[in-house]
Amino acid sequence: MSATSLNTPLLDVSGTPRTGFGRLLRVELRKLVDTRASRWVLILIAVVTLAIMVIFFLVSKPQERTFANFTGAAGALQSFLLPVLPILLVTSEWSQRTALTTFTLEPSRGRVIAAKVVASVLVGLLAVVLAIALATVGTALGGAPDGFAHAGAGNVGRFALLETIGILQGLAFGLLFLSSAAAIVVYLVVPTAFSIVANIWAALRDAAPWIDLGTAQTPLQDPSADLGGQQWAHLATAAAIWVVLPFVLGLARVLRAEVK
Repeated sequence: MSATSLNTPLLDVSGTPRTGFGRLLRVELRKLVDTRASRWVLILIAVVTLAIMVIFFLVSKPQERTFANFTGAAGALQSFLLPVLPILLVTSEWSQRTALTTFTLEPSRGRVIAAKVVASVLVGLLAVVLAIALATVGTALGGAPDGFAHAGAGNVGRFALLETIGILQGLAFGLLFLSSAAAIVVYLVVPTAFSIVANIWAALRDAAPWIDLGTAQTPLQDPSADLGGQQWAHLATAAAIWVVLPFVLGLARVLRAEVK
């Protein structure tokens, strides 16, 4: 070994502070809008949410133009589109080969995933706020008697919870498959197919509220329903199967996956 190599000073990075979570969050929020696919999904969510509200206003009877009906129409659409955003946010790191850069700048993969979770939920809640604002305007203009009867904090919270569950489920499938096409197809097909089978097959019909997320979410979609302990237990159990389990498996895969 030469004297020159022995005398070369080493770069000491032990005192370098790690990247703050706020910066990680800002980076992940930017990733949600700086890719063509994610940007178009965001535009589509905003445009179609407005369009579905206008169409519902025009085709419905005045007594049907209630806050609950407007948010229900928007929720059906958003629950279909919103989960695509976290799927793309996760899988784009691997399909576009940016994971190496991301995990080099922030070696703690768990913190990166946490930032993706928070960013996805925040964008989802912004979509919920948009839907609520449009529903409020539509209800005010619609003139339905007691149109705001189900516009309380409880029903708004149910609506936000439904959308958040969908977002987290989409993110979980993205982590599990690390492929945009596979995650989107499985997310759209498998839960729906299972829900149909669980509700038409007599052997599974009684167990459906416990094992099928779509069935367990049904009471949340009814603004007049009074949810008791059993309904919340159904939701928790089904969410554990369809959201928590794939998320844990997907997180384990990401933490162990070889980055190329």
